[in-house]
Amino acid sequence: MAEMTLTVNGATRTVDVAPDTPLVYVLRNQFMLGGVRLGCGMSQCGACAVLVDGREVRSCVTLASRVAGSKIHTIEGLPALWAEAREGTAAGGLHPVQQAWIDEQVPQCGYCQSGMMIAAVDLLARVPSPSVAQIREAFTDAPPSPHLCRCGTYPAIIDAVQRAARAMAL
Repeated sequence: MAEMTLTVNGATRTVDVAPDTPLVYVLRNQFMLGGVRLGCGMSQCGACAVLVDGREVRSCVTLASRVAGSKIHTIEGLPALWAEAREGTAAGGLHPVQQAWIDEQVPQCGYCQSGMMIAAVDLLARVPSPSVAQIREAFTDAPPSPHLCRCGTYPAIIDAVQRAARAMAL
């Protein structure tokens, strides 16, 4: 076992886990964050996606020891991340990506959607007004692998990303 300090959604905690423990298990079992989902366990589906220092990573293949000292955000931390980005805005509301997902009624089963929203936040941080082609690229061709939705909500995801981009520009 190794003691390490992780900052997750703004909270810094010291955890005692094996150095080779995947981040997804620390987030779910130590931090009790159910929004991070374990799908394939091989970085091929995206259900486990989180932000590490603002960039999407797959937590199922990322060792917790490798992200100690980084800022980690899960779906639960997106509202505070948005409030921080807006400087002075009180936390409490949803991140525009989360609101767009609701407004566009994206989820069906919802299992993959937290990872999809993390990918959208990453994309919109890099490309504030993405084209449909850029959105498709971000969800299907960007490494390490596509984000998979077995329910096929991809058209609604594209609409939600575009809606969130408009809301974030205001």
